[in-house]
Amino acid sequence: MTRLTCHSACFSLSVTTANRGLAVNQKVEPAPAVIPSHRCPAMLSRAEHEVLEGRAQKPLTPSYMEGFASERDTVKQNEDGLVHSVVSPYEEGPANNFLQVELELNLKLRNLLFQDPVKYVYNPLLYAWDPHEKYVRRYCHTKKEVLFLGMNPGPFGMAQTGVPFGEVKHVRDWLQIEGLVCKPELEHPKRPIRGFQCPQSEVSGARFWGFFKSLCGHPEVFFQRCFVHNHCPLIFMNQSGKNLTPTDLPKAQRESLLEICDEALCQVVRTLGVRMVIGVGRFSEQRARKALALEGLNVAVKSIMHPSPRNPQANKGWDSLVRTQLEELGVLSLLNCGTAKA
Repeated sequence: MTRLTCHSACFSLSVTTANRGLAVNQKVEPAPAVIPSHRCPAMLSRAEHEVLEGRAQKPLTPSYMEGFASERDTVKQNEDGLVHSVVSPYEEGPANNFLQVELELNLKLRNLLFQDPVKYVYNPLLYAWDPHEKYVRRYCHTKKEVLFLGMNPGPFGMAQTGVPFGEVKHVRDWLQIEGLVCKPELEHPKRPIRGFQCPQSEVSGARFWGFFKSLCGHPEVFFQRCFVHNHCPLIFMNQSGKNLTPTDLPKAQRESLLEICDEALCQVVRTLGVRMVIGVGRFSEQRARKALALEGLNVAVKSIMHPSPRNPQANKGWDSLVRTQLEELGVLSLLNCGTAKA
């Protein structure tokens, strides 16, 4: 069985894992014996380290912003002994509430066990929380009308950067997001996490963000009314390192996973005030339609073609096809760039 673990080993943006010569399961030292479930050691504030080392005079957690934790923050320590940071209840707004949904999702996913064919499970909401949080805080500080929904992270996209469809170049250069990326405890040698130093380009992510860059010019135009999220944050691999999607899991495991993710999706839709969910691919559309209908949420659910190179149609002018789809859905007018050239 494979269980999603919460321990991570950090590496800085200036040092590659290859230079360190790490073997699978080997951690970068030094690292504290106990770390929060969603934060890597190098992400911890001074106050957090004091909590973990038993030196804090009163409970503290990170403020999830730059600097040290404030007195208004609280800390929750579960029976397993792990200190789980919680977003301060004094901080209001969509970004804060969105992050809280994801932290709660992480705790639920930790309890899942995965059997064959799954041998490796990565969760970038654990080891790549730093850039992910920056993405949310920068672009999700207002309510959203449209939510673009992916299925789950790709090995060279969100798995490396913590951003949905997160091809490194577009995340760094267009979205202007960078941050500390750690390593999952159990890492496949053929699928190393190199963060923003990853040399491979994820075609789906490059097509997705490249399209909206061409369409909108500036990311603020896109994110004024839209946001991008994945239904499931986990990446699955078999023994050989082949990428597995949630649809490849055995039925019982798949349903347990998707029910948890469905619940989180509904919370995200409520939090952001979304009026339309656009599934990037049929799976995301179908899952969103089912989840939102069961919750009685009156939200339109549509889809656009997935930009994956495995899709022959996507290799024949994905930009023009998706532009037509978005125009039919009325999304181009929302972006105020209906006459822009893709």
